[in-house]
Amino acid sequence: MDLALLRTFVAVHRAGSFTRAAQLLGLSQPAVTGQIRSLERQLGRQLFLRLPRGVAATTVGDELAHKVAPHLDALREIAESELDGAAQDRTLHLAGPTEFTALRVLPALAPLAGESFALRVAHSCGDEALAGLAEGRHDLVVGTTRPRARLLHATPLWDEEQVLVTAPRWAEHIGALLTTPAPTPLRAPASEPTAELVEALDSVPLVGYEEDLPLLVGYWAEVFGGKPVADATVVVPDLRAVLECVRSGAGMAVLPRYLCAAAIAAGEVVPVLEPRIPPLRTYYLVVRAGTLALPHLARAHERLLNAAAEW
Repeated sequence: MDLALLRTFVAVHRAGSFTRAAQLLGLSQPAVTGQIRSLERQLGRQLFLRLPRGVAATTVGDELAHKVAPHLDALREIAESELDGAAQDRTLHLAGPTEFTALRVLPALAPLAGESFALRVAHSCGDEALAGLAEGRHDLVVGTTRPRARLLHATPLWDEEQVLVTAPRWAEHIGALLTTPAPTPLRAPASEPTAELVEALDSVPLVGYEEDLPLLVGYWAEVFGGKPVADATVVVPDLRAVLECVRSGAGMAVLPRYLCAAAIAAGEVVPVLEPRIPPLRTYYLVVRAGTLALPHLARAHERLLNAAAEW
C-alpha cells in the first residue's frame, strides 16, 4: 500500500476536513479527495462519511488511524530530526497572546534561543492561531482555546486567576455606596458578591481590551450571575495598557493576577472583590499531532511546562 495514501488519510482523519488536510500537506483538495477514494477502493471499505462541513471517520477509518498513525509519526521523526545532530539549528515558530507571551513564555524560552533553536514569535490567539498551527505557519501555540480537531494536541499549561481591580478613588466611591458596616473595598476587598455590591459596581465605568469586554463579561457571569451594565470608557488591545488606564483612574477592569500583582502590592490599584473561588482561565500548549517527536519542539514544550510550575 502506498505510504503517501496513508499519510494523506491520517492528515484527513486528524483534521476532520479534506480542505484543512490539503492545506497542511501542500496539496490541492481534489488531490486529497482522489487519494482517499483510491485508498478506499484498495481496502474495499469506506473510511469517511462526507458531511456538509468536513468529514467524520467511520469505525473502519478510526481503526486504521489507530494502527498506522504512530508508525507514520515515527517515520516522520526519522526524516525530520536530522541524524547528524543539526536539529538544534531548527527554528521554532511560536504564536501566543501578546501579554502572556511577553511576560511568561519568552522569559522561559529565551535562554534556549541560539543554544537549542532559533525562535520566531507571532502575536496571535484563538481560532486564528490554531488555524495557523494546522496550516503549518506555527509549530507551537500558547492560548486559552482548546482545539477540537484531532490534528492538534493540547496540554494544559497554567491556570490564570482573574481579578477585578480599580483605582483607589473608585474603590472609595464603591465603599461610600455600601450601607453595610463592613470596611470599604479600599481597605478590605469584599469576599461575597452581594446584590448591593453589584449595584454599586454598576456606577463604575469599564476598561477592556476588546469592544465586547470578554474578560469582564466572563467574570460577571461566573461571579455575579449576570452581565455588567456600565459602559466601556476605554477599549485598548493590550492588557498592560488596560492596567495603566485603570491605574490612572479610567474605571475598573478584569486582569490576570500575574499582570497586576505588583500594582496591587503598591496600592496603585485595588481588588474590588476577592471571591473564595476566583475565576480562572486555562492556558494550553498546542502542537500538531506527532510533532513533539522533533527535538527542538519537545525541548521548548518541556521547558514551558517546567517553568509554569514556578509561576
